[in-house]
Amino acid sequence: MTRTRAIGFGAFGLGLAALLATSSGAVAQNYPNQTVRIVVPFSAGSITDGLARQLADKLSTMWKQQVIVENRPGLPGTATVATSKPDGYTLMLTSNGHTIARAINKTVPFDPVKDFAGISVVASVPLAAIVPPAFPGKTLKEFIALAQKSPGKLNFSSAGVASTSFLSAEIFRQDAKINMVHVPFKGAPEAVTAVVRGDVELYFAPIPSAQSLGSTGKVRVLAINSAKRVPQLPDVPTIAEAALPNYNYESWFGVMAPAGTPAAIRDKVAQDIAAVLKMQDVIDQMLKVGNIPAPTTPAQFDKIIASDTTRYSKVMADAGIAPQ
Repeated sequence: MTRTRAIGFGAFGLGLAALLATSSGAVAQNYPNQTVRIVVPFSAGSITDGLARQLADKLSTMWKQQVIVENRPGLPGTATVATSKPDGYTLMLTSNGHTIARAINKTVPFDPVKDFAGISVVASVPLAAIVPPAFPGKTLKEFIALAQKSPGKLNFSSAGVASTSFLSAEIFRQDAKINMVHVPFKGAPEAVTAVVRGDVELYFAPIPSAQSLGSTGKVRVLAINSAKRVPQLPDVPTIAEAALPNYNYESWFGVMAPAGTPAAIRDKVAQDIAAVLKMQDVIDQMLKVGNIPAPTTPAQFDKIIASDTTRYSKVMADAGIAPQ
């Protein structure tokens, strides 16, 4: 190839890149100009559903376009988004359970990382380690010491293998190097009741539940699993403060789009979500149910999705949980 032709191709490439960037910017400026749907792979009334409806209400007003929430529980709902047109008009609000889909299911019709483009984390959801009021350990260090003295004798409950309560407790168990028995329940109410009755020794509960039960003496709150203390329980230390400096687990809910969605659209949606999460009425409602606003950029969320998928797959394998 002659130098002249090489320069020509180089100029063509630069011109094409500029054209695509301009085109992408124009698309974002006109977005949205039709109805946007937010698919929620959980049932109506769930935490995820509630967050999606909060967002939909505010974004509808901001965009002057209808934003609808579409509940499609389970893997089929997520698969629908993975195969949707990547134009920004199909979004998904899901939990970090998304990242363990392949760790617990043999057949998954999508790749949790490759088939999705992150837009923004919406909320982080701290959980509190609660124990029965009569449990002899008064601190998290004492709990760990008792578990070490009696391997396999203490139990922890969860709302199911794929739940954040399970992941939080299992990562705690692995970090503390203790042998505990997992007792899964069909949902959070049953898992909490098991602690109140003393049937199990540990559960990671949502902050409002832990706050209510702790204040009435029905459970004792030992620690918070987030990186920082929470305003609802300011005197309760984090797990890192109380016993395990390297403990790190925080569940999240976030908005994704099909892979290939233009970067300019992802950036716009992320910026608008961040604006919504700064609204005081939104903050108040989220804190009331134990959620903490935690907006990110699309690039930051992409990294979280990829790293959590790798990390939690290992956690599940180390727990002896095989895909079913």
